[in-house]
Amino acid sequence: MAVYTPLTHDEIKALLSAYDLGALRVAHGIMQGVENTNYRLEFDDGTRLILTLFEKRVKPRDLGFFIGIMHHLSRAGFACPQPIATRGGELMIEVKNKLATVISFLNGRDVSKWDATHTRQVGVAMATMHAALADYQASRANDLSLAGWRELASRMVGRLDEVQAGLRALVEDELAWLTAHWPRDLPRGIIHADLFPDNVFFEDEKLSGVIDFYFACDDFYAYELAICMNCWCMDENGLRRDEWNAMLAGYESVRPLSAHEKAALPTLARGAALRFLLTRAHDLIFHPTGALVAPKDPMEYVRNLKFFSS
Repeated sequence: MAVYTPLTHDEIKALLSAYDLGALRVAHGIMQGVENTNYRLEFDDGTRLILTLFEKRVKPRDLGFFIGIMHHLSRAGFACPQPIATRGGELMIEVKNKLATVISFLNGRDVSKWDATHTRQVGVAMATMHAALADYQASRANDLSLAGWRELASRMVGRLDEVQAGLRALVEDELAWLTAHWPRDLPRGIIHADLFPDNVFFEDEKLSGVIDFYFACDDFYAYELAICMNCWCMDENGLRRDEWNAMLAGYESVRPLSAHEKAALPTLARGAALRFLLTRAHDLIFHPTGALVAPKDPMEYVRNLKFFSS
C-alpha cells in the first residue's frame, strides 16, 4: 500500500457520496507498500474502511478478477477484506481518471519482526487460501512470470547498471538460465503472488487475515511458497531455516507437496528473487515525482538471487 494520488478530505467525502456510509471523520494516507494509493477511512459511527485507487501495473480488465477473489474468499470464511458496493451495486468507482474500490477494514497489523510461530501460520493460511480458491470460476495469467520479467528488463536494459555496476549482466544471465530451467508441469491454481509481511496481519500473535490481492493470478502453488521463502525466510546470512521449516510444515499440514514440487523450490525461489529485484529496480529507476512513498531497495533481492543460484 502507498499514496501516489493525494486526495483532500473533501474529495474523499465527495466520492463516498455514492455509498450508504456514515459521516467521514478522518482519512489517513497509508504509506506502506509500492503499488496502489490507499487511505484508511474512519467514520463517526466507528466504522473503518480502506479506499484503494489503482495505479501503475494494475490493468482495469483485471480488477473484477481481484475483487471477485476477495468476495469469494470472504464467503468461504477466509479472513480478508470484503469489497463494499455503492448504492447502485457497483464494486468499483472512478476517481481522478483512476478506478477505485472501498473495502472493509481488517483487524490486526503487519509485524516488523517475526519468528517460526508466525511463518507456520503463514504457511497454513497460504494452503487454506489455495484450497478455498480451487473452485473460483475465473483465471488470470501471471504477467510477472518469465515473459513479464523479460519485458521489465528490456525497459531498464540501459539503466540497470545505474542501480549497481554489473546488474545488467546478472539479470541477463539469470533470465537465460531461468528460461532454460523453469518448471512446466507442477500443480497450479489461483495464488496471491504477493504474500509479503506487510500483506499479512496479526492480532495478539495470531494471524488475523490477508490483504492486497492485486497480483493474484494462476500459477504454481509451490511458486507462492518460493515467494514467501524470499520475503519471510531470508536475511543477510541466507536462509533462516527455522522460519522456512515452520512455513513449509504449516503449508503441508493442509496441502502436502509432491516430491516434484519440493525439488523445484530452489529454481522457483531463484525466479521469485529475480522478479522482486526487477520490480524494485523498475520502481527505483522510474519513481514518480512527488509520490508520497519511497521506493524499496532492490539490492536485497540481488543478495537472495546470488544465494539461490550458488
